[in-house]
Amino acid sequence: MEIKFLRREKNEAEIEISNLTIAEILRAYLIKDEKVSFAAWRREHPTKNPILKIKTKGKTVSKALQDAIDQIEKEADLLVKNFKKSK
Repeated sequence: MEIKFLRREKNEAEIEISNLTIAEILRAYLIKDEKVSFAAWRREHPTKNPILKIKTKGKTVSKALQDAIDQIEKEADLLVKNFKKSK
């Protein structure tokens, strides 16, 4: 999976992500953060990679992304643990 920052500022960024599912998961977790004022992805054409746009208030984009990734990782670990337990 490739990630490319197209624009990166303290409180705003546009990131090209080669995986649509990952872009949507990140968007869903980012928007839960009260310090994220905007998180959405767009795709110019189905053959193009989605571009995730993020705007924050009171938190840097980098921190918001890291917090979202940490939360995703935590929930994925819990899912794996529960799955193994159910075998």
